[in-house]
Amino acid sequence: MGVMRVIIFDLDGTLIDSAPDICSAVNRMLAGQNLAPLSLMIVRSFIGNGIPRLVERVMAEAKIVFSKEKHAALTKEFTKDYFANPAELTRLYPDVRKTLEILQNQGFSMGICTNKAYGVTSRVLRQLQLEQYFTSVIGGDTLKVNKPDPAMLLASIRELGGGEAIFVGDSEVDEETAGAAKVDFILFEGGYLKGSPEAVKSVARFGQFSQLPSLVKKIARQGLSN
Repeated sequence: MGVMRVIIFDLDGTLIDSAPDICSAVNRMLAGQNLAPLSLMIVRSFIGNGIPRLVERVMAEAKIVFSKEKHAALTKEFTKDYFANPAELTRLYPDVRKTLEILQNQGFSMGICTNKAYGVTSRVLRQLQLEQYFTSVIGGDTLKVNKPDPAMLLASIRELGGGEAIFVGDSEVDEETAGAAKVDFILFEGGYLKGSPEAVKSVARFGQFSQLPSLVKKIARQGLSN
């Protein structure tokens, strides 16, 4: 069993609460269709599988008759709007920056694996001054597949030098991704999880980022389960 020195993070709902910006862009899109806005709670529940799936869920909720042409047009409209200013209302979860500094100083190589497109991911990381912590960023358009396909997570691990790794995320999609990649999963309970934390298969879970360094240290000391 090798030494675990690689940590991969999901982005939305894990390191950042991006739901307010996403919700604002969704509601501007709906306003353009003369439709009522959706609540933040509803839009938050749609996040996690990339923009096309988000728009599909919004269309269903807003009772917009689905067609490939309409979906493509709304996806293009939402993407242009959201990408123009993706971090106006987005905030880091408490203690994220301090935790990343601690892990970096302890010698861990860290990466991002997200279904958010690479360009907007890079912009968000830059605007929130997080880019210096991550050697690898795999976005939703980096490969031809998205999470929960394990290829994204495995590509991130390879970019960080390979070996044993942990994936930190907040959702069932992240759990499924880690399982498919045979990578141990740590669940952040404060994000966009749709079900119960107890139902998620993870080696550990936490509600505050200040808890993460000690969890990682414990897991690294005990050895990974896979």
